Amino acid sequence: MDAGAAANPSSLAYMKPTIAIVGASTNRSKFGNQAVRAYARQGYDVYPIHPKAQTVEGFRAYPTIDDVPVAELDRVSFYVPPAIGLQVIEHVAKKRVREVWLNPGAESPGLIARGQALGLNMVVACSIVDIGEDPHRLDTR
Repeated sequence: MDAGAAANPSSLAYMKPTIAIVGASTNRSKFGNQAVRAYARQGYDVYPIHPKAQTVEGFRAYPTIDDVPVAELDRVSFYVPPAIGLQVIEHVAKKRVREVWLNPGAESPGLIARGQALGLNMVVACSIVDIGEDPHRLDTR
């Protein structure tokens, strides 16, 4: 939180929550794309992480979590296989992150343990459902 927000608590109402989506996709049928749209619809500042795409659903994409231009994130949501997640989790720990969400298929005991060892708050669940969206009702066209 910046000093201005601390001095003026009412300004907190204007701060949008933030999320980085690791495994964001340009393919609208993939959950990594649906998450970008769901979080944007819920008012989040969305930072898609994609190694090659320039944009995902109109949002600037970043090749790595290290490239995201904020020091703090409310959430990081994983849509990558656990082996990739293990490569990324060390970089996530360099940011101040409230929660790391491992969506179905992204979790493994090793990734959960490594995240916890790094002091991260690991959540194993569907992050789209958690924000009140139904991933099966998001348009895939």
